[in-house]
Amino acid sequence: MPLAFTGPTELWIVLAIVVVIFGARKLPELARAMGSSITQFKQGLKEEPSQLEDGSADNGADGANKEEA
Repeated sequence: MPLAFTGPTELWIVLAIVVVIFGARKLPELARAMGSSITQFKQGLKEEPSQLEDGSADNGADGANKEEA
């Protein structure tokens, strides 16, 4: 079932489960962390094309393996 077709009843059920699992006191902290994660993800998406153009995206572990071979 796609998330786009989720009705209000399903959203209330998910919210109730989250409250039971994490508690009401943790919800603001979780919301802040989720918002921060989304912001960082969007910033990463914006930075990705510029890194691919100048070739600086290949400086991870794969680059080290290429040098050893």
